[in-house]
Amino acid sequence: MSLNSYGHLFRVTTWGESHGPALGATVDGCPPGVPVDEAYLQQFLDKRRPGQNKNMTQRNEPDAVQILSGVFEGQTTGTPVQLMIENTDQRSRDYGEIAQTFRPGHADITYHQKYGLRDYRGGGRSSARETAARVAAGGLARAALKELAPGIEIKGYMTRMGEMEIDRSAFDWDAIDSNDFWIPQGPEAAAAWEAYLQKLRKDHNSVGAEIEVVCRGAPAGLGAPVYGKLDTDLAAAMMSINAVKGVEVGEGMAAATLTGTENADEIFMGENGPEYSSNHAGGILGGISTGQDIVVRFAVKPTSSILTPRKSIRMDGSPTEVVTKGRHDPCVGIRAVPVGEAMMACVVLDHLLLHRGQVGDGPRGTIG
Repeated sequence: MSLNSYGHLFRVTTWGESHGPALGATVDGCPPGVPVDEAYLQQFLDKRRPGQNKNMTQRNEPDAVQILSGVFEGQTTGTPVQLMIENTDQRSRDYGEIAQTFRPGHADITYHQKYGLRDYRGGGRSSARETAARVAAGGLARAALKELAPGIEIKGYMTRMGEMEIDRSAFDWDAIDSNDFWIPQGPEAAAAWEAYLQKLRKDHNSVGAEIEVVCRGAPAGLGAPVYGKLDTDLAAAMMSINAVKGVEVGEGMAAATLTGTENADEIFMGENGPEYSSNHAGGILGGISTGQDIVVRFAVKPTSSILTPRKSIRMDGSPTEVVTKGRHDPCVGIRAVPVGEAMMACVVLDHLLLHRGQVGDGPRGTIG
């Protein structure tokens, strides 16, 4: 496979498999002079790390990131940054029974149809474990944004998990980091979400989820027409995450239910520049950021590896039933939150660098 890279100026290539010795990312194009060390990157990997509580897979990986190149005396040098995360808790024997079988809902069958062989140990590159490398690269992007545009803040949270949905009228930004589900609600809501998920786990089932990622403080002007739109790259970045099946910007699909008068974000002149009455556009117009919050949502499907028998076929075409053993997330949406944040950081930094390269600092046109 040769399509394992994304980004334009800030370019990330991920490598490694779920049950290989290690995985990681090679980041090219990070500006020089960015203060960063392994401890700074580790805080983001710890948000995604498995085995932290009973609501996620019990695979116990420390996800300790190592910086192998591109950083000297605590600062990036401008050369490629190599990030590595060792795998330490693989149980490849759990997958021996599916070596000749395709798991329903998984990429086993398509990898085999395309390449003629596949790494059946946890899915190889199709495993959600690949996202650890993205989070490491996203941490580097955040370090660069902190240096180049310190007003930018990126935050993700779950908005839906199966039948459970947040109450936006009681949205609590400060509660996101205080519960296992990264939901912007109080402890009672988190307890209800946990009870719902644990029942699914006991029933040998799994469930999908919706995650929203917001970028606050991004300047106006990021993105370029017509094939370099900010929302184009954000949608591609989120869609590239394993298990993601849908992406929305702003109102997204709900825009189809609105009238023109409802959807148009009215513009007023404020003390510090243009202000908007609403943000149906998700902070992006014509592929270019408006200066409002950039809002992206994505949906992840239910975990395909479950203990409930599912009908399938073997490699010889014969019918079978599949029960996937091993340690799996009952809802991958929980650990997808830091992944979505990482992808947002990488794309926003990439477009900030592209913008500076074309027009310099800040938007060219003044208003007022």
